[in-house]
Amino acid sequence: MRNTLTIIQIIVSVLLMAAILIQARGTGLGSTWGGTGELYRSKRGVERIVFVATIILAAAFLLISIIGPLFG
Repeated sequence: MRNTLTIIQIIVSVLLMAAILIQARGTGLGSTWGGTGELYRSKRGVERIVFVATIILAAAFLLISIIGPLFG
């Protein structure tokens, strides 16, 4: 059971890193690296899906991290 949770946690962590790296907001550092500087903008389409997936993956990673030691 512990090995299965470890493998799932590794997969979720890799997917979480990919989801974070896919997001290209550009507003954090302004126009230094090509950002547009738009402050208020709603997320639409694929950008919204990636944003929601990031939240779900982060919650899953947290849950697995808490539950993991209970079965160990």
